[in-house]
Amino acid sequence: MKINSRKIRKVKKIFDSKNQTLLIIFLVVVASYLLGILSNKLIVLRDNNPPNEATSISQENKDLSAIQTKVLKDKYVFKIKWADLGRRMVEDGVIDKIKLSQAVSGEDKLSKNLEEYFSSDQNQIELTQENSHFWVDVLWALGLANKNRILEEGEMVSDGDASGFASTGGWTLGVSENAMNYYSKHSYISLSEKQQKLVEEIAGNIYRPCCGNSTAFPDCNHGMAMLGLIELMVSQNFSKDEIYKTALAFNTYWFPQTYLDIAYHFEKNGRDYSKVSASQILSKTFSSAMGYSAISDEVGTLPWPALKEGGSCGA
Repeated sequence: MKINSRKIRKVKKIFDSKNQTLLIIFLVVVASYLLGILSNKLIVLRDNNPPNEATSISQENKDLSAIQTKVLKDKYVFKIKWADLGRRMVEDGVIDKIKLSQAVSGEDKLSKNLEEYFSSDQNQIELTQENSHFWVDVLWALGLANKNRILEEGEMVSDGDASGFASTGGWTLGVSENAMNYYSKHSYISLSEKQQKLVEEIAGNIYRPCCGNSTAFPDCNHGMAMLGLIELMVSQNFSKDEIYKTALAFNTYWFPQTYLDIAYHFEKNGRDYSKVSASQILSKTFSSAMGYSAISDEVGTLPWPALKEGGSCGA
């Protein structure tokens, strides 16, 4: 049988062509498989090691530290005349100094710098993070005991009995265990009718994040303390702006996380916290329990570098 060489070359060409095609298909399959494995590894690496994670965390800490410096100061010195209020409240039994000291520091005696507010007339009030607990208790006593229309005609007595609130039933730092023995009983601060109306106006505009009430309804220790502070400053003819700024400073020390988070909210929305008016920050929109809750939900949990635990509504 005679072999046709032309046909053999043609068959070989076809066979070689098919082999090349199969080889190409094989290589494509292998390449796809390897590409899939590589992609999966890259995804794992990305998830386990986010790009620039260390840089991102470092930048966030810098941002938080910068905001924090606008909120938490080392101390404030207010030119508020405390005079002999401390001594008078001790003499009247509103404050038992041993109980107060134990509540503040666990010791039977106050530190020298705090004792000065009871042993000598003081023409200023120094506020720090360290003495903020002292001031919430002492101003609580003042707001509770000072005779004022807010206590006698306001929401505290709307149901006829003011004894069941945290600011009254919770006051255990007096000589008597019954806080109603001191409730609006002493004329520590004298106010004209004009000044009284100003107290009521400002108190109605200042909220606290532990509840939804303004200072005009001082049903907890922070509210009662703020009332005492407002009465004291109005009696000394401070301007409304000065009173709001001072009130914000006290609230900030009493509720540090609240105001750090509020500052973060403003900064992230293009507003400089240090330039927002104190009255706006203290308003129901931001400083009430409901207002702050909305802010907290928005900003989430933030790792503030120097955050300290806020105060409770008890002594």
